[in-house]
Amino acid sequence: MSRPQHLRQSVINQMLDGITKGHLPSPLPSQAALAELYNISRTTVRHTLDYLQQRGILARRAGQFCIARAPAGDEGFQPGPTPDAEQAGRVEAAFHEMIRQRQLRPGDAVSEVQLAKSAAVSAGTVHDFLLRFSRYGLLEAAGRGEWLMKPFDQAYAENLFELREMLETHALQRFLTLPADDPRWMQARDLLTRHRQLHTMMDDHYRRFAGLDRELHALIMSAADNPFFNQTLEIISVIFHFHYQWDEHHLKQRNIVATEEHMALLLALICRNDQEAMRELRAHLATARRTMSEAIRGQRTLDQRKTG
Repeated sequence: MSRPQHLRQSVINQMLDGITKGHLPSPLPSQAALAELYNISRTTVRHTLDYLQQRGILARRAGQFCIARAPAGDEGFQPGPTPDAEQAGRVEAAFHEMIRQRQLRPGDAVSEVQLAKSAAVSAGTVHDFLLRFSRYGLLEAAGRGEWLMKPFDQAYAENLFELREMLETHALQRFLTLPADDPRWMQARDLLTRHRQLHTMMDDHYRRFAGLDRELHALIMSAADNPFFNQTLEIISVIFHFHYQWDEHHLKQRNIVATEEHMALLLALICRNDQEAMRELRAHLATARRTMSEAIRGQRTLDQRKTG
């Protein structure tokens, strides 16, 4: 079932329920009021009203929709499948790619229609994803299918770093206790090889680090075997792994340093040197914290100059 059809059937069920329980008066509120009540477009409202009129539940009188009869118990739609998880994954990938390619920066607007076109999914699927992402406080609805990317301040970054350090150090401790035949040890060796390869060609391919960065931290977090940890990786990926609001003046040098820190961490991890691995992880996170703080101060100074 397509997302628009799924939405219309859901709204029809809600209106039928509202009529049955007496929550909707007769005549019905205006189409604009119904759109706001059910958080849908006026187009969806019109489709719903037309359907209920065709069924004889509503009748149009003096330009208004009035309740003509009570709905029967079997006139609603059976719940259908939710929007495809694969589509949701494509939206997330497209959104992250736009950030990684610097197509989205703090203050920029995000169009549901444009993102849906990029990900080849419905605008409704995009809306659901952006609504879920907005809970992090970095995205706010601007109306008419537009969203605004918000900058974050030093306090936000510090809070997020504190959470990140707690999660990743715990996950690393769990990783170090994995049995020798766990496939993640082989993944760590593969990651080390690919980091070394990237390090030899940083001049031309330093942007590839973002992908390796996300892979490494996802691998570490996976050892916690906790779905709530995995959920936090979404926001961490956007802010840290995709360098959300950092300028590019020193991006190559930052990526060189981070690649070397990753290699040191992976080597200690593979050698089962627990204390060294934990030291390397904490050092890497400290570097990322300093870099982010410097970027926030630099952006604040730039904003003050523009308004000064």
